[in-house]
Amino acid sequence: MTNLLFSSAAVTAGLSGFATGLGLFAAVGAQSAYILRQGALRVHIVSVVLVCAISDAVLIFASVMGLRALTAQAPWLLQGVLWTGVVFLAAYAVAAGRRAWSGGEILQAARMRAGSRAAAVAGALAFTLLNPHFWLDMVLVGTLAHGFGNASMAYGAGAAAASIFWLTLLGGGARLLAPLFRSARAWRILDGMVALIMATMAVRLASRALG
Repeated sequence: MTNLLFSSAAVTAGLSGFATGLGLFAAVGAQSAYILRQGALRVHIVSVVLVCAISDAVLIFASVMGLRALTAQAPWLLQGVLWTGVVFLAAYAVAAGRRAWSGGEILQAARMRAGSRAAAVAGALAFTLLNPHFWLDMVLVGTLAHGFGNASMAYGAGAAAASIFWLTLLGGGARLLAPLFRSARAWRILDGMVALIMATMAVRLASRALG
């Protein structure tokens, strides 16, 4: 087993998975925007990053082991997630837009509104599991992994490592930027950016569903 994990084929598959994972995950999407905001607040960011990383890893390995086959047998599952994601992202876009329109928040007020650790974790799960783009990425990872045969799990491990790397970088970077968000104007800009990202994704997902 050890020889299989460290064979040249496994190393090649792992590096390919890492490169693919970075290409898929290193983007400012719904999950990333949520982490940016939590990191800027410095509220429950470790828990949020940990939950996102575990969710990504579980779904990556599930995809390698057959998620693609499941969605092929039950296409309604992906369609249901798609429309749920549209509603969720649109609602969050409206909430962020209202915060930006109202003039933003100061850091202390934003922290008070952030809620409990459980609420932050629930938000992280929602932005991960209710994001159809995430599921499509998982299906793609599983499809590509199968091309590596017996080294498919090494490919999945590489993709999971890329997710952990990106999420850690994102969460840590957002924490370092926290001092910039002591003014209401900075929060107004951030919430405006979040609203735009969420609204754009909701429109794209609705177009995909209707198309």
